[in-house]
Amino acid sequence: MDPKNQPQGAWNSSEKSGMLQPTPPPPAYQESPAGYPTSFPSQPVPQGPYVQGPYPGQPMVAMQPAVFVTAAPLANPEPDYLCYSIFNMLCCCFPLGIAALVFSCSTRNANYSGQQALAEKNSKTARILNHASVAIGLVIIVAFIILQIVLNTR
Repeated sequence: MDPKNQPQGAWNSSEKSGMLQPTPPPPAYQESPAGYPTSFPSQPVPQGPYVQGPYPGQPMVAMQPAVFVTAAPLANPEPDYLCYSIFNMLCCCFPLGIAALVFSCSTRNANYSGQQALAEKNSKTARILNHASVAIGLVIIVAFIILQIVLNTR
């Protein structure tokens, strides 16, 4: 092939053959390369490959193992009044039934997480809301019946 006829940037065979020639091996590993000090004079040299220690003037810090505390469910769980809350939500007074349902679920969660005081508080609140819902529901039903009797007797 004539190198004059090849497009610019094309390789000729003499360049390719030069790439196939063996190259000298890399230089051997040196413990401390030329121009670099072996260590810093003010710092101690570790004895092993992975030795760590405090530098002079620094206090030793001891790592404590991690402790995970999990709460167990209560042995005597508080009543959550969940069925009572659902009944009141559907049949008596919807807004108070929803509030009672929220407190019933909170009572159940507190029972499972072992929080006795929170479970007692939420249980009492759910019970009070349920009783109030039944009372309001009964008053509304009785008032509706009385209103129907009065309107039908005219």
